[in-house]
Amino acid sequence: MTTRVTLISPALNTALREARFADGPLEEAGLRQAGAARGAVADADALAFVSPSLRCEQTAEALGLVTEPLPELRTCAMGRWRGMRLDEVAATEPQAVAAWLADPAAAPHGGESLEELHTRVGRWLDALADGARVVAVAEPDVVRALTVHAIGAPAGVFWRIDVLPLTATELSGRAARWNLRGGRPLGSASP
Repeated sequence: MTTRVTLISPALNTALREARFADGPLEEAGLRQAGAARGAVADADALAFVSPSLRCEQTAEALGLVTEPLPELRTCAMGRWRGMRLDEVAATEPQAVAAWLADPAAAPHGGESLEELHTRVGRWLDALADGARVVAVAEPDVVRALTVHAIGAPAGVFWRIDVLPLTATELSGRAARWNLRGGRPLGSASP
């Protein structure tokens, strides 16, 4: 049986707009956009999960989804960089940022490496039951990591995947062989 996973990225908030390693509430425009897409991912039989963050929880609520927070879908732990903008960190720790961007095993911030993120979310994806239907509102880095895992790409591909706000990334497959449809804006018709 085919397993179907729809990953929804959160609507825009200030932290996402600023490339800040932080959470926070959705912007008013993000709330409106998510509300306008209400019902776009309705699947009464799907298991519904959410990354345990305020922006993902607010997005799920605005979309009309009843979700369960799932620790496996939490954003990458950023250690001492938490709360900072990427450009701020790059200005004060350029070598550390370069190492982090170049090496998926690096964690110069003292938090979780991208390799560890990939392993965590990959285990969750691999453990889904055959034939499961899942909808998850997940952080952009989680969507990237799940995409990399699903298509069997090397971890370094992570940085080459853009995940826009309020888009659906769809995985379908069985026996660890996944197909990918990425970046569908919510509310648009599927071909």
